[in-house]
Amino acid sequence: MSDGTAAAEELQERARAALAGFVDVEADDDDSLRFEYGGALCSLRAVTLADGLDVLSLTGVLAWDRTVSPTLHKRVAERNARLQFGSIVVVTRGRQADVVLRYTFPATGLADAPLTTMLLLVLSGAEEARKGLLA
Repeated sequence: MSDGTAAAEELQERARAALAGFVDVEADDDDSLRFEYGGALCSLRAVTLADGLDVLSLTGVLAWDRTVSPTLHKRVAERNARLQFGSIVVVTRGRQADVVLRYTFPATGLADAPLTTMLLLVLSGAEEARKGLLA
C-alpha cells in the first residue's frame, strides 16, 4: 500500500467517523461511503491526487426520475446560484433526469472539527437544494 493510498484511507475513515454522529454510514462495494442526508442519497470517497493532496469527493442525488423540462432546468439554475459548495447538474436519460450535487474539496491537514464542519456545510446545502425539486 502506498503512502497516498494510506492517507486517503485514513481521511475516508475520519470522514466516516465525522458523519456517523449525524447519519448511518455504510461502506459500499467500491469502498466509498454511502449514506442519506436530508433525503439525498450520497456517496463519499477520499482520493489522493498527489502526495500531500488528499480530497473528499461527494456526490448526492437530490432528485431522480424527474421529467426534463424548462422548469426543472430553471430550478436547478436557481439552486446553483445559491449553493456555496459544489455544483448541481441535470443528468438526462431521454425524457427523464436525475439532479445530482457534486463537490470535491481538499481535506489534507483538516482537523476533525473543521472536517466535520465542512461536511455538514456541504450536506446542508444539498438538503436545502432538494427543496422544490420533487414537486
